[in-house]
Amino acid sequence: MINFIKNFSADEDGAVTVDWVVLTAAVVGLGVAGVATVKTSVETLATKIETGVGATVVAGAP
Repeated sequence: MINFIKNFSADEDGAVTVDWVVLTAAVVGLGVAGVATVKTSVETLATKIETGVGATVVAGAP
């Protein structure tokens, strides 16, 4: 049993997995923060584009 504990504590495979999980969580968090930062501006721009396109009159269209 003592050998199992020594081998388990010396094994580094799990540590690499934890590193990748933390790195992935950081990237996802930055992505969410970026989207939250520009969300209002993008919605405003989309509304302006919709208004502009809706007000456009195409010659020959019914």
